[in-house]
Amino acid sequence: MTDVRKPILAALKGEACTHPPFWLMRQAGRYLPEYRELRAKAGSFLDLCYNPAFAVEVTLQPIRRYGMDAAILFSDILVVPHALGQPLTFQEGEGPKLDPVRSPADLNRLSKANFHAHLEPVYETVRRLRGALPPEVTLIGFAGAPWTIACYMVEGGGSKEYAAVKGFAYRDPAGFGQLINLLVEVTADYLCTQIDAGAEVVQLFDSWAGVLPAGAFRRWVIEPTRRIVALVKARHPDVPVIGFPRAAGLLYEDYVADSGVDAVGLDTTVPPVWAARTLQPRLPVQGNLDPIMLAVGGDALRRAATEILEAFSGRPFIFNLGHGVIQTTPPEHVAELSRLLKAWPDVA
Repeated sequence: MTDVRKPILAALKGEACTHPPFWLMRQAGRYLPEYRELRAKAGSFLDLCYNPAFAVEVTLQPIRRYGMDAAILFSDILVVPHALGQPLTFQEGEGPKLDPVRSPADLNRLSKANFHAHLEPVYETVRRLRGALPPEVTLIGFAGAPWTIACYMVEGGGSKEYAAVKGFAYRDPAGFGQLINLLVEVTADYLCTQIDAGAEVVQLFDSWAGVLPAGAFRRWVIEPTRRIVALVKARHPDVPVIGFPRAAGLLYEDYVADSGVDAVGLDTTVPPVWAARTLQPRLPVQGNLDPIMLAVGGDALRRAATEILEAFSGRPFIFNLGHGVIQTTPPEHVAELSRLLKAWPDVA
């Protein structure tokens, strides 16, 4: 029987909740003054991620303020290549910087030997969170999906064209496949270890899925995701896996049909009416308010949120954003959204 105190789990098990459960991608972050204060104390972003006391506090900050139905572990998707031995730094105002992996010699420098030891602070954060969260709040663990992690590993950071990673994949699919195979293995193990530590749901972020054409999308997005889901389910058959193939467009249908995920996160560009008709009958959906609407607030926010609620209500649904909270979002706008969601459908 579903634990009625955990609305997120109820939705993920196929129940249509009267009041839509919600959480927000990047709900713990720079838009909160208490986060900025703790970030200054931590020293660096990675120090914040690898300090369990700090990471627990950051994870809890939005729960205290807004009463979300889920807390997502505070960490970063790039701790996985870091744990494989790829040098990683975060430059203020520039994003992550990594030593690119573009050859067999570069691949050979990666190692699983210290993977879990490196990530032990993350697992400790999960263990502490299970004891610190209110009983009705679900704890979500996460990882980056192999394609998106490979983008960062090969490009050496963010990119506009993805020429290096797509060139690697198109020119040498066998060699690129070695990198993807490694990432499938360690990502599944990473998620399972988070679950062992107390995560109740896990999400795979494939932030750059939408840069691939259909054939490559199936090979480098859907298939690795399917393999990860199968590996996680072999060890934890009852733990839901949410997939977020951002900007997949019409390929969302193939992703839902073939990846094996239990629920799908929708990006900002997905029309709610289309998703309600095409995807939601097959599995729970999550999304998909434009983060800029949250930053704008007021009538624009209320209209956009209401449109999403009207489209998805009556079937399993988790309200979220179509991408993460942006830094310039006024905290009071998140409070406004929280009030609207908790009052729904009485405010309809």
